[in-house]
Amino acid sequence: MTALTAPLAALGRPVLAALAAIGRVALFAAQVISHLFRPPFYPREILHALVQIGWLSLPVVGLTAVFTGGALALQIYSGGARFNAEAVVPSIVAIGMVRELGPVLGGLMVAARVASSIAAEIGTMKVTEQIDALVTLSTNPIKYLAVPRVLAATLAVPVLVAVGDAIGIAGGWLVGVNRLGFNSATYLQNTVDFLETWDVVSGLWKGAAFGFIVALMGCYHGMNSGRGAQGVGAATKSAVVGASVLILASNYILTELFFSA
Repeated sequence: MTALTAPLAALGRPVLAALAAIGRVALFAAQVISHLFRPPFYPREILHALVQIGWLSLPVVGLTAVFTGGALALQIYSGGARFNAEAVVPSIVAIGMVRELGPVLGGLMVAARVASSIAAEIGTMKVTEQIDALVTLSTNPIKYLAVPRVLAATLAVPVLVAVGDAIGIAGGWLVGVNRLGFNSATYLQNTVDFLETWDVVSGLWKGAAFGFIVALMGCYHGMNSGRGAQGVGAATKSAVVGASVLILASNYILTELFFSA
């Protein structure tokens, strides 16, 4: 390797490694999707995953939403006051929550809680050779471990987003009425008048995509975990970081698609 090609090689190695990682994740996603509609199915595992991912994530999503809605109302009121546009607070809070903040923050909270949990659980199963035991029993690990979690997250996160949207709007309403002096009936009427069906539906589609990403990254990094406690820890970290980055990237892509539509 000459002095001229060394910088190119140093630049090319991480690029090729990143492309290889993207390819491995894409192949894993294709495997998961291909098993979604083929028997056998494991309804008990799906129900368990729905409880773990959906119901038990509700407190953290709700708390995040109510404080975000309240802070958003304060910020919009502060900015709108410079242009005598304080009346836009209810409509902007509602639109901002259902189109962007509700899905994105809900997805990130679920990623922090669920992707790490899935990666740690499956990574530990790999370290203790439980996944090898499944193969010995003629059970497909992707079918038994990944598919129920991915399906449950894809179904549960839109519901969490819808609940988070409502709680976030309620948080803005509480701040608007008790802190900023809005009339309660007028605030709620402005929220309803300016909020369109597509605003809500687009946020729910984002929630489904984010749920798929969260569970996919948790399962992928868990099944590709290194040996020992250090390997499981690295898989957990990679799952949360990967899910968070993909959520933010896919949010822009989906927003662009919905904007064009």
